[in-house]
Amino acid sequence: MTRTQATKQFTATEVVLPGAVEPEGLELRRGPAPVPGDGQVLLAMEATGVSFAEQQMRRGKYYDQPPFPFVPGYDLVGRVVDVGSGTDPHLVGRRFAALTKTGGWASHVVVEAADLVEVPDSVQSADAETLVVNGITAWQMLHRVAGIKAGQTVLVLGANGGVGSTLVQLARHAGVRVIGTASPRHHDTLRQLGVTPVDYRDPELRARLRQLAPHGVDAVFDHVGGDGIADSFRMLAPGGTLVSYGTASTRDVTGSSRVPVLKLFARLFLWNLLPNSRRAHFFNIWAGKRRRAGDFRTRIRTDLAQVFALLADGTIKAQVAARIPLSGAAEAMRLAESGTVTGKVVLVPDRVA
Repeated sequence: MTRTQATKQFTATEVVLPGAVEPEGLELRRGPAPVPGDGQVLLAMEATGVSFAEQQMRRGKYYDQPPFPFVPGYDLVGRVVDVGSGTDPHLVGRRFAALTKTGGWASHVVVEAADLVEVPDSVQSADAETLVVNGITAWQMLHRVAGIKAGQTVLVLGANGGVGSTLVQLARHAGVRVIGTASPRHHDTLRQLGVTPVDYRDPELRARLRQLAPHGVDAVFDHVGGDGIADSFRMLAPGGTLVSYGTASTRDVTGSSRVPVLKLFARLFLWNLLPNSRRAHFFNIWAGKRRRAGDFRTRIRTDLAQVFALLADGTIKAQVAARIPLSGAAEAMRLAESGTVTGKVVLVPDRVA
């Protein structure tokens, strides 16, 4: 049996985003599995996640999303079931994680072999999935962008979310004091992670934060954006760093998806021109891929491998909000958007749900 003939035995299920629809408007499509090309592999998905990116994409609000219709899914964990020409056949049967930006919400996904990061045998696929895009984002913001050191203090907005719950654990592991915003229902969980929680809806939030950090914090990690970004910058101590990585406050605002991002970029740029030692950055996980693809892939593999190692040895724990079958993508989207969960909602193949 040839490689292509083996591939054709697989029937793929995909979740299609046909346009700017409510979660119930997501469509299931079934057909032959895609065929991996030169340097590619076919992954049988074992876990894929619902991130904020997909929430924006279904509204047509993600900055550089493809035109409708398309298959969403920012990342996944899967097992190699086929390889293309020029790809090591010994990859078959092994389990890997991969960043995809789109396409991950499918039972079978073609991925470049160069983009694979192996998952430790002791780690469950759903657990690993929570730390792919979230783990890379948290690790790189903390260590590569902010350069946080033991003994410092950071403020994490949305500390109960997918990125936030990962970030606070990595920060605590690094010996950093963490203040985290979240609704009161999540405060006990955050305390168990070693975080000092504050209610993000508290009308006296700024005063409360100043009480906890009278001289400011060494870094703020802000996924909210909007006008509140100015408060995040004001919270910085001299020499502190603001790391912005989203515009969640504008998720439900109608109009252009680009305007809020461009306004945010302009603010960060202007703050960096001020005569002070505080700095502001926008984190983009894909930065540098087009210009220096080799370096980009090396950073991804290196950083995610370190996060997976910490997960495997129990230093950090996966925050799986729920495991939902792929065919229940609408339910998963609703739950992820509800703001009631800690961690990440994970989609799994229907047969193992």
